[in-house]
Amino acid sequence: MKRQKGFSLIELMIAVAIVAIIAAIAVPSYNSQIQKTRRADAKTALTTAASMQERFYMRNNSYSANMDDLGGSGGTLQSPEGYYTLTSVITGCPNSQPNGSCYTLTAAPVSGGPQDNDSHCASFSLSDTGARTATNTDCW
Repeated sequence: MKRQKGFSLIELMIAVAIVAIIAAIAVPSYNSQIQKTRRADAKTALTTAASMQERFYMRNNSYSANMDDLGGSGGTLQSPEGYYTLTSVITGCPNSQPNGSCYTLTAAPVSGGPQDNDSHCASFSLSDTGARTATNTDCW
């Protein structure tokens, strides 16, 4: 009798089950790492916007809440990769400086974008003093 070469259905199903288990472990881990990598886009955007705020201050003796003054368009400023939208809030400083002399920049995920479901580090902020805050302390 001639022996058939190849895989039996059982062997094939075992191989498929092993691949499925590995994929079930690897894919969520991969997606988590991608989200962490995209967070760098927010940090880059905030530091760049802070630099633009300082340049604006040198020219105008005040900070700007209008993101068009900082390189944005239509009143908004997007991060370089487009995962985050930046906003600027101008406030008076607690050390009796005149109003408009302190700012806080905030980066929030674009609504409906790939970072929108990143609940661990949902937003990042950077102030004129260099204070960095985020949703969780380990985000920066």
